[in-house]
Amino acid sequence: MYSLQTLRTRGLLGLAATAALAVPSVLLAPPASAAVSNGGFETGNLTGWTSAGATAVVGSGAHSSTYAARVGGTSHAKGDSTLRLVSHDADHRGAPTSARFDDVQLTPAPALTRIDTDPFTNSTSQHATVVEPDTFASGNTVIAVAQNGRFFNGGASGLGWARSADGGVTWTHGTIPGITVYQGGAFSRVSDPSVVYDARHATWLVAGLPLNSTSSGITGAGVTVSRSTTGGVSWQSPVRAVGFNGPNYDKPWITCDNTPTSPFYGRCYIEVDNVSSGNRILMSTSTDGGLTWSAPVAPSGSPSGLAGQPLVQSNGKVVVPYSANGSAIRAFNSTNGGASWSSTSFVHSVQAHTVAGGLRAPRGIASAEVSGDNRIFVAWHDCRFRANCTANDIVYSTSTDGVTWSGVTRVPIDSTTSGVDHFLPGLGVDRTTSGTTTRIGLHYYFYPSANCTSTTCRLQVGYISSANRGATWTTATALTGPFPLSQIANTNQGRMVGDYISTSIVGGRAVSAFPVGRAPTTGQAFDEALYTAGPLTVG
Repeated sequence: MYSLQTLRTRGLLGLAATAALAVPSVLLAPPASAAVSNGGFETGNLTGWTSAGATAVVGSGAHSSTYAARVGGTSHAKGDSTLRLVSHDADHRGAPTSARFDDVQLTPAPALTRIDTDPFTNSTSQHATVVEPDTFASGNTVIAVAQNGRFFNGGASGLGWARSADGGVTWTHGTIPGITVYQGGAFSRVSDPSVVYDARHATWLVAGLPLNSTSSGITGAGVTVSRSTTGGVSWQSPVRAVGFNGPNYDKPWITCDNTPTSPFYGRCYIEVDNVSSGNRILMSTSTDGGLTWSAPVAPSGSPSGLAGQPLVQSNGKVVVPYSANGSAIRAFNSTNGGASWSSTSFVHSVQAHTVAGGLRAPRGIASAEVSGDNRIFVAWHDCRFRANCTANDIVYSTSTDGVTWSGVTRVPIDSTTSGVDHFLPGLGVDRTTSGTTTRIGLHYYFYPSANCTSTTCRLQVGYISSANRGATWTTATALTGPFPLSQIANTNQGRMVGDYISTSIVGGRAVSAFPVGRAPTTGQAFDEALYTAGPLTVG
């Protein structure tokens, strides 16, 4: 994939225009010229490139628009690129019907790497689909986990893993054994994976939610923890950590205290909610590398919610931001290694535009990280900065104690009048950085147009970063080309890439894993696999 940017333009008014162009990485020598048009208002001749497909009008306006054309090839395998007009002839006052683009510059953009695919073949779930990934990094090792073979009404045939030992450049992958009947286990399905490294015990841990399928529905049996003492190369049979006692559980998350000077170094934490008790939040701890787990306890006041993400500060304090059932984000904490948990504090209300096309993108499910100076960052999608809540931005709030929170800050991916909808953030914060030099990497999904339908919506993945704790941000980059919702798993809550994604920082660079849909070519219904781009520069 390449990014094209014009250095000079002629014949345009002082309004910017962009064109999305798919350019195969093998096409290094440009042939003759090509043109893009918004249907007669403006036409640009791209010197040195030949169009390989009809121009598609993404938007139109009297003098400014977004164009889409395929240049140099017909495949979107390498994703889309962007042509941006960065200057214009200030003396031109007419209403032009055409413009000439000069001095087009070719620069490389990140290529996608396919890191995990669905290996299952059971007839009861959708193949090939991979959804809902999490990532974690320790040293140069990155582990990604995701659902493989998504069922329409909940869960997947198994959990897949992908491993990189060189900071996200090359990958191997496989499946985690012993959970579902398709992996040598006892359960019909599994969902909601998360991954962490326990530095004290040199053990990788993957939490999952095994599901029971009965005539009365799908229920979460409890939380399993799968361990690897081989650096993620192989995985042991799972440990039953929480539940398996009748109630229905949902949305577990796992983390560990990896600070050697912490009084609770090597202690790991699981958050989960008990659906049968009104989504009552529960916490459990382990001090032996995930082999055994404490009886779960509720925070003070027995709050209800879901999708809590425990974060450990360097002094051993644990802060858990969570979704207060979609309407707000709240948080609680522990200062005694999880023996007890505080009452909850209010982070912020959630104001969300309903993502179009029936895409599954739950409101209020946040992505949370902590920096080297113990500042907690919580990001979610929110429409408060858009007139009439017509689209979502990615926003965030921070705290140093988990009790008092900053105001809501908007990530400036584009303007508040862009019409672009952003959602499902995966936030990464470099824990080796702190203060005003804190580095942040953010992956997210987006629609180029928020006003679309299930047949016209086109999903993409974007990336943006900051090297100064969000004071300024880089120009956002589209990592994938647009793909239709029909190419991703279908569920009873909408088409699905996941309820969450994540970003990890490795050696100062950002690594993520995200599902992308392609047109299937092997006779299966889908070709939705897990991809990564980069590793990417932060800041």
